[in-house]
Amino acid sequence: MDVRGLAAAVFPEGAFVSVSRDRTGRVWVPNCSPDKGFTEMHCMSGHSNFVSCVCVIAPNETYPRGLIATGGNDNNICVFTLDQPQPLYTLQGHKNTVCTLSSGKFGTLLSGSWDTTAKIWLNEKCMMTLQGHTAAVWAVIILPEQGLMLSGSADKTIKLWKAGRCERTFTGHEDCVRGLAVISSTEFFSCSNDTSIRRWLVTGECVQVYYSHTNYIYSLAVFPNSQDFISTGEDRSLRIWRKGECCQTIRLPAQSVWCCCLLPNGDIAVGASDGIIRIFTEAEDRMASVEDLQAFEDELSKATIDPKTGDLGDIKLEDLPGREHLNEPGNRDGQTRLIKDGQKVEAYQWSISDGRWMKIGDVVGGSNQQTSKSVVYEGKEYDYVFTIDVNEGGPSMKLPYNVSDDPWLAAHNFLQKNDLSPMFLDQVANFIIENTKGHVVGPAQPSGGDPLT
Repeated sequence: MDVRGLAAAVFPEGAFVSVSRDRTGRVWVPNCSPDKGFTEMHCMSGHSNFVSCVCVIAPNETYPRGLIATGGNDNNICVFTLDQPQPLYTLQGHKNTVCTLSSGKFGTLLSGSWDTTAKIWLNEKCMMTLQGHTAAVWAVIILPEQGLMLSGSADKTIKLWKAGRCERTFTGHEDCVRGLAVISSTEFFSCSNDTSIRRWLVTGECVQVYYSHTNYIYSLAVFPNSQDFISTGEDRSLRIWRKGECCQTIRLPAQSVWCCCLLPNGDIAVGASDGIIRIFTEAEDRMASVEDLQAFEDELSKATIDPKTGDLGDIKLEDLPGREHLNEPGNRDGQTRLIKDGQKVEAYQWSISDGRWMKIGDVVGGSNQQTSKSVVYEGKEYDYVFTIDVNEGGPSMKLPYNVSDDPWLAAHNFLQKNDLSPMFLDQVANFIIENTKGHVVGPAQPSGGDPLT
């Protein structure tokens, strides 16, 4: 299932850890050459529900190889050694999903949760609860300067904390803040569902805004030079940023690219909603075989892209050119071009390194967009709009949903919007899954739905 979190491990050299909705964490170790790739060395299980985030706790005298902390939908944080599959200990205290973790000096752990709080943990104890956000805390990070911590929230703000007090609130994002990354002790990046990345000074100023993604941005990682960075999101892409510009867009054959991390050798690990982790490299000697690269490209070309998800920006499908349009070279890496081939619409992306257009998928509902039976809700088109009755006799509520959405995120947003108890999360998500079963991305079914009582 979906790979939701990645972190470079301290030990063994070159290894990394992944966590997934399949309730496990896994440690991957690079194969000895000439075998490229990675082998699973260790599997960790201790959560009774999805695992949504991971971080590595630096080595100390007791644990010279470091520890691994994971947070889950069971509201718990599990802390593992590399020696056994069961947790060394479990941290309990959050009242909802733990969706983000960061570690600092002396084994300090910072966690953020859908319960709107962040918590600071040390030696198996909760030392402090950071309260102030009014919605889920999607991202936390400990800054290198002693005692400073950051939290980013679905309330669209970022807060800077010192010794448990909120020192400053950063506003500017127009939607949920999903990720944070440290640049230095005085600067950091944030990314958001508003499709932008922002660069901030800890003193409060936003010094730059970066645009290139066309949908939610979930994660960020900064290169060792503290300038260049990578980002991933709901537009099926990993983007590489150098000198403030998006210089490369790598499309993936998966809708949600949830997480990324940089490995010590400069390679990039990316986890996505198809349950697969992919590693990208600049090093010739680590590149996959010609067959593997071709297989990746073939998989990409077979993807179906739904224009409603915003993956391709805003498109007028009526006025598309034909295949001859691909004879003209693109003018930037990752540029997208749509062409009509008979009744089909295909999407291509320009690759500067290969000097050619690569097919990245077929656009569904493309040429006959106007006949698609979308349901309009609050001015937007959706595949479904469910009517949900939470209380007998109470007013029913509308839940808009697209097939390409994450059912758990849609359920979470619905509960937050309607001020309902997070206890309904599994029920609402399962209701969505149940009622969209077997429907591929395409025309919507009429809305309907059973009461949730």
